[in-house]
Amino acid sequence: MDVKEIIIYLKKNSKEENRIGMARYGINVENALGCSIPLLRDIAKQHKNNHELALELWNTGFHEARILATMVDDAKKVDVTQMESWVKDFDSWDLCDQCCSNLFEYTTDAWKKSLEWVERKEEFVKRAGFVLMACFSVHDKKAGDEKFIPLLDLIKKHSTDERNMVKKAVNWALRQIGKRNKKLNPIAISYAEQILQIDSKTAKWIATDALRELKSEKIQNKINKK
Repeated sequence: MDVKEIIIYLKKNSKEENRIGMARYGINVENALGCSIPLLRDIAKQHKNNHELALELWNTGFHEARILATMVDDAKKVDVTQMESWVKDFDSWDLCDQCCSNLFEYTTDAWKKSLEWVERKEEFVKRAGFVLMACFSVHDKKAGDEKFIPLLDLIKKHSTDERNMVKKAVNWALRQIGKRNKKLNPIAISYAEQILQIDSKTAKWIATDALRELKSEKIQNKINKK
């Protein structure tokens, strides 16, 4: 299917109840059709590593088409210019998270952009930086533990950002780093305890939630078995 056929197919298979459900979970549905993620994944299987199609899908502006674009694009062909263009288009947490986990984290400039984006003011750009940190913690098996310490410094630095989409991503990154292995777990816990002492309601929420999970019996047993 080309981009026009895909859009027709998405519209044909869209459901208003899906849009209502998306909105209920805080997703921006202004440009959404109401298609499910499984439907998008089925389409993506037919168009893997199709960079040109991904660009065309993104340019349609439809929410689901953009998520599909992140599923079919070729990370090897994604450059900094595209990353900066797309990240500025993020208008919903799910699009941000899908793009980071499906595509951006596998690009050559992912780590560099993560460090840059967390310092930016735009809510979803900043979220993207921390979402990438969470992704690295889970999927980048080659990264040494020392690469994650600067990330923890940034997490602490930005733990007072009260914006919902940012603080949840900061918390996510902290928890994922702390769950990566036995060595990083106590380091992340130490950072969380430092964050807990900051005079900020947001920082205390981030730290309390992270400590609850990182110190839990379930996580301690899991990392000790690695």
